[in-house]
Amino acid sequence: MFHEGELAVQERAGVRLEAARLTGMLAPGGLSRGAGGWLAERTLAVLTGRNRAGRLWTSALTGPPGFLDGAGQRLRVDAAFAPGDPLHDLPGGQRVGLIAIDFATRRRMRVNGTLFTDEAGRDGLTVEVAEAFGNCPQYIQPRRLAAARAAGAAPVFTSLPALTPAAVATVAGADTFFLGTAHPGRGADASHRGGPHGFLRVDGDDLWWPDYPGNNMFNSLGNLATDPSAALLVPDFATGRTLHLSGTATVEWTEPGTGAPDEVTGRRVRFHPAAVVAGEHPALVAVHT
Repeated sequence: MFHEGELAVQERAGVRLEAARLTGMLAPGGLSRGAGGWLAERTLAVLTGRNRAGRLWTSALTGPPGFLDGAGQRLRVDAAFAPGDPLHDLPGGQRVGLIAIDFATRRRMRVNGTLFTDEAGRDGLTVEVAEAFGNCPQYIQPRRLAAARAAGAAPVFTSLPALTPAAVATVAGADTFFLGTAHPGRGADASHRGGPHGFLRVDGDDLWWPDYPGNNMFNSLGNLATDPSAALLVPDFATGRTLHLSGTATVEWTEPGTGAPDEVTGRRVRFHPAAVVAGEHPALVAVHT
């Protein structure tokens, strides 16, 4: 069932009836055999959760095919966040959101559930699955990860006092980023955002992006209606550099056609970063297909 934030955004956008037809996608359920097999072929997952200070972050986990091992109510992730990663040593017992994506075929799957308290650590993560559902291929830029070339190379992370010129350049060149949001009761969620280069903008100390037409469920915007906590992961697939941002976000409603040319829905999201981390993640180097 949709929660109160999702329903409120659907109502304001005038799509309650269209969204209601998709309610079944959010019904509690585990991983089917087909879903588990698809996850087993992936080499990238992005997870949203809170660190030990309670701050929301979104970060990437990579590994060879098979590092995601899921069936029924359990998803095992045979990877861990490296030291310096904003989610290194994240506490268990919390609701997290995970998205696995195959850029080459433009398919993605979201998995939400509870991180096992006694299995969160250096040797991997285990999630008790509450929801698992696919999303349409819209806005996924086709590319192929070249992770094999980065075997054995560990990610490196650096905390930044603010958005540096290099960070602004990463934002300006992005055609993909991952958005983390949370609901007070249902926990964290990780989602994908894609568009042409420049669709993610820097405006002073803030970032913003237009909310493109989608499936009308408004999982992310609905979460923001109940909790402004937000986190962004912005990858540079040409270099493997990543930009991690944690802060707050709000949905801004405008008249369609009165803003930038790509603001066709009358919705944009404004994000204010409170913490910034730059990363070097060799396994995220990719080539366009």
